[in-house]
Amino acid sequence: MGGTSDSSPRRGRATQRLLGGGCEPDPRFTLANERTFLAWIRTSLAFLAGGIAVEAFTADVFDEPVRKFIAVTLLVLSMLVAAGATFRWLGVERSMRRQAPLPLPLIAPLLATGGAIAAGVLVVVVLQG
Repeated sequence: MGGTSDSSPRRGRATQRLLGGGCEPDPRFTLANERTFLAWIRTSLAFLAGGIAVEAFTADVFDEPVRKFIAVTLLVLSMLVAAGATFRWLGVERSMRRQAPLPLPLIAPLLATGGAIAAGVLVVVVLQG
């Protein structure tokens, strides 16, 4: 189906190196993988916006160390989710091409842990105020 015969389109060297060979998957699965990647990127952008908003607009709500901690936590989560989304997309694409089991989603536990830390700090601040 997706070999390198003369009748099938060829991919560049960089793409073949990145994807690691295998058979071209059904385009519907590739597009679903891409939509999932974009959903993770939207989540990353929401964390980025949240981190900026906390730093820019909550000076009268939180003490500076608390505000900085929450903002930095959200910004770091944004970076990790964006990077994790990229590696997740690539891992799923490679697995589909090799017809291998899909990799475990490591982004979700990371996201839950970071969100729990930020929420825990907010709970402490609210209870003290």
